[in-house]
Amino acid sequence: MLEVRNLRKEFGDFVAVDDVTFSLPGQGSLAIVGESGSGKTTTARMIAGLEKPSGGHIVVGGAERQPGRLRSREGRARGRQIQMVFQDPYLSLDRRQRVCDAVAEAVVLHRRLPTDQLRARVAELLDMVGLDDRQARSLPKALSGGQRQRVAIARALAAEPQTLILDEAIAALDVSIQAQILRLLASIRAETGTALLFITHDLGAVRHISDDVLVMQAGKVVEHGPVATVLDDPQDPYTQRLIASIPKPGWRPQRRAHRAAA
Repeated sequence: MLEVRNLRKEFGDFVAVDDVTFSLPGQGSLAIVGESGSGKTTTARMIAGLEKPSGGHIVVGGAERQPGRLRSREGRARGRQIQMVFQDPYLSLDRRQRVCDAVAEAVVLHRRLPTDQLRARVAELLDMVGLDDRQARSLPKALSGGQRQRVAIARALAAEPQTLILDEAIAALDVSIQAQILRLLASIRAETGTALLFITHDLGAVRHISDDVLVMQAGKVVEHGPVATVLDDPQDPYTQRLIASIPKPGWRPQRRAHRAAA
């Protein structure tokens, strides 16, 4: 479904992404992890066509993706291949537009449908992400953060993409809502066959959503393999430090422990 070979991105003298190579099969799920500044989001933006690579190749569905500005027809075709969901859904939604209209707008961009079929498709998409009729008629400000993210996912799915890129899509949500969104994504993957590229620093979430994981540090891939192999038996010192930084069950901040002892 997606093949990335020797991908590179330079910003002046700074190399943000350096020789990144991986593949994502149809219906697969790959996580790219690393600390802030590791190059994972820049990699995702190049794959989505939002950044122009300085070098390397991006092959989608067997065809190499050409960088640069696209004509509208080519842009729609690209949108049917890959869609991206960002960390803050509120910034990607028109605050004056009802949820149902926002999703309808995304559908119309890719498919011309009669009014009754358009309404049915919008209802189908909103039902797929767990939003009801009342929420469909609401403005974004009336929704919770998790509900807004569901709207963003519904808009992305309107293009019927082969691959869905999620760039820190659950980072701003509380733990219970994160779990709901992860279950939603797993369900969408199973129902539609959409492949998932999950960009995150949350290693705990990776176990729930991905088959494979790619670890980046300073723009380079330092480890890549099945999730269980990489997270349970990391070989690279950087991966080992990332995993060691995850709070263990029963962990408490040292300051709080001192206060309790006093």
